[in-house]
Amino acid sequence: MIKTEKEFILNLQMNRINKVFKNKKDILSIYFTAGFPNLSDTNSIIQSLDNSGVDMIEVGLPFSDPLADGPTIQQSSTIALKNGMTTTKLFDQLKGLRKVTNIPIIIMGYFNPIMQYGVESFCKDCKSVGIDGLIIPDLPVEIYYKNYKKTFEKYNILNMFLITPQTSIERIKFIDKISSGFIYMVSSFSITGAVNSFQKEQKEYFERINKMNLKSPLLIGFGISNKQTYTDAVKYSRGAIIGSAFIKHLKEKGVNKISDFIKKIQRFT
Repeated sequence: MIKTEKEFILNLQMNRINKVFKNKKDILSIYFTAGFPNLSDTNSIIQSLDNSGVDMIEVGLPFSDPLADGPTIQQSSTIALKNGMTTTKLFDQLKGLRKVTNIPIIIMGYFNPIMQYGVESFCKDCKSVGIDGLIIPDLPVEIYYKNYKKTFEKYNILNMFLITPQTSIERIKFIDKISSGFIYMVSSFSITGAVNSFQKEQKEYFERINKMNLKSPLLIGFGISNKQTYTDAVKYSRGAIIGSAFIKHLKEKGVNKISDFIKKIQRFT
């Protein structure tokens, strides 16, 4: 509960990502590729996900060489690019975003298209349409800190970093120190893709990171595909990110059956 005028003002200024972590637990975030299955599906997918009760959405900016993505997301990116999705087109589609949803929206994309667009222009347009944060898997944390952190902060755009089982303790601590949003805890050192359950080594990794008592909240991604993996993930973090499994559902069932997928995952089913 907001008790003072100062708290009220701070809450208004707070990024929507921070608000959701302040007010919710067992967060469910869904990733989809902009322009897939069809070029014009972006806003209808966002609305359907919001109506289905998800807590946060990651919109993938398709790229021709997605290093961290498995075959399912790679294929969706290829189709989206063939459909005509571009950075400019995505921003054009998102212009009315905040008229239809108030949940946090993140753009996940590779640095090359962002750099070509212009980092400051990209952040400015993110703020203009109501994007809350970015995930850029191939942007090194040191480069971000040295060259781009002030630009992101100027437009109140949070930048989320990925950690893996191979990330050093020193690097994790540095990421935690400079982060204002959540840390994306990759469930394994591999490309994205759905699995049915976590292995013993993965759970030990989750426990090891939890014992570090980081200030930043954690979300687990890569391999979350069903209620079991979602339930396991929230035991070790504040929530989970689902991508490949949702993309497969869109491919097989289309955009009109999104709520069916979410119902199979959510904690209150």
